[in-house]
Amino acid sequence: MTVQSDLQKAIASCEAAKGSYAMMAQSTEDPQAKQMFNSMKADIDRHIQYLNGRLSYLNQNNDLNKKKQ
Repeated sequence: MTVQSDLQKAIASCEAAKGSYAMMAQSTEDPQAKQMFNSMKADIDRHIQYLNGRLSYLNQNNDLNKKKQ
């Protein structure tokens, strides 16, 4: 298993969690719970942004990728 594939799996898991948080925020009528789920969704957006940045960096700087070009 490569670091890139690990990152891709982590990103997919984060996207799934983000969807769950969005659904939970929509499903509840409790304003505090809605705010909490939306806050968690915003947190996971930052995680996804970091993971995508790391994946992009690795894809650009991986010696194995450079040899293929």
